[in-house]
Amino acid sequence: MDSTLSPTLIWTVIVGMGLTNFAFRFIPMSVLSRIALPAPVMRWLRFIPISVMGALFAKTILLPAFEATGTVPLWCNPGIYGGLSAMIVFRFTKSFMVSSLAGMVVYVVLRMVLGLS
Repeated sequence: MDSTLSPTLIWTVIVGMGLTNFAFRFIPMSVLSRIALPAPVMRWLRFIPISVMGALFAKTILLPAFEATGTVPLWCNPGIYGGLSAMIVFRFTKSFMVSSLAGMVVYVVLRMVLGLS
């Protein structure tokens, strides 16, 4: 049996993933945007973005350091400083783009210029 994937199979999977993503995101959003949700539900929904960002932050920044050393060395992890600088910039600018760029700049400077890894 040949282990290579055909271009048709690859495109079928890509299109199928796109349609599934569309169905799970757009359809509920289009239905829920037409009805008035109770205030407690709206208050609960406001916490979803920050919860997702917190989970992504923790997984992306803390897990690689932990897997490499078995601990989370905060003082020599440029990802920690990049993430913290992004959070501080976001607190004052409320701009995801500006805070992301600030975090990336701090990360690159610490990693490349100062040699932290």
